[in-house]
Amino acid sequence: MALALTLGRRGQGNTWPNPAVGCVIVRDGRIVGRGWTQPGGRPHAETEALAQAGQAARGATAYVTLEPCAHHGHTPPCADALIAAGIARVVVAVEDSDSRVSGKGLEMLRAAGIRVDVGVLRDEAAHDLQGFFLKTDLGRPFLTLKLAVSLDGRIATATGESQWITGPSSRRLVHAMRARHDAVMVGGGTARVDDPSLTVRDMGVSRQPVRVVVSRRLDLPLMGILARTARDVPVWIAHGRDADPMLINTWQDLGAVMLSCDVEGVHLSPASVLQALGAQGLTRVFSEGGGALAASFLAADLVDELITFHAGLTLGAEGHPAIGAMGIERLADAPRFRLVDQQRIGPDMMSVWRR
Repeated sequence: MALALTLGRRGQGNTWPNPAVGCVIVRDGRIVGRGWTQPGGRPHAETEALAQAGQAARGATAYVTLEPCAHHGHTPPCADALIAAGIARVVVAVEDSDSRVSGKGLEMLRAAGIRVDVGVLRDEAAHDLQGFFLKTDLGRPFLTLKLAVSLDGRIATATGESQWITGPSSRRLVHAMRARHDAVMVGGGTARVDDPSLTVRDMGVSRQPVRVVVSRRLDLPLMGILARTARDVPVWIAHGRDADPMLINTWQDLGAVMLSCDVEGVHLSPASVLQALGAQGLTRVFSEGGGALAASFLAADLVDELITFHAGLTLGAEGHPAIGAMGIERLADAPRFRLVDQQRIGPDMMSVWRR
């Protein structure tokens, strides 16, 4: 199952709106088939593993990270495929919460006389698939917030200079993280100041993540990189329902997908933004700032994973803070995270925190 989970992670960022699943088929103590969900969400992991196993699948055990599907979509149910292949036992990490599948795939397998065991490495699988579950159950994707900061929590000098606070090893790792998410998201301020491309570079990816910009009033550079490349790599813009219709049409003409969202105070509602992204099928979103956007999602308790890269320099109080104002007066009201990983990346320190 640990191998199946590793295989499933290969699909992260490439399979939305479907989950990134891994499957390993074992017969007589030997692996005869392995597979993971392919780009675009199909073929499914079980189909890939069964094709590799061929006749060796008969009487074998299949280890699957998510309950095999039981409904007809673009492809037949994976539960039927496992039954037809003569699989004798299926070991599942976690059940599917999708109402079209939940429990039905397991029932189909058991009705066919296949032994089914559930719960092996459940917690690990639940984390890997949390984005799919959140989209299915709550209509929103899993949100990772990444911050690259100085020791004193600054993301730029007082003049706005920010390239580069962290070292090349950290920046390369961030590109790998982007590749494992369906979308990369920034606020309008970052789009205006940095003119970022938000693409995955030097990783040999076959599919770039969607580039999402959160901008209530669409006051974004029409000659910037995102505008010039919107037809090459998807650009989605979350904007207020009160945004200028002419700007909406202009960005649509450039090739961007426009997502109308609710306004909360003077900013877009973080919950509305995530709901809009979930409605488009996204399961995993990687937010790279800036400070106002980070603060809004933290204050709304919508950050599922927080990844910080601390560099060994200080910029002082006049520098731009990594997280904007959140209006917190009591420690009890501050969002807290638990540390799950920490390691040195070149000259920097990376920490991974989860809600």
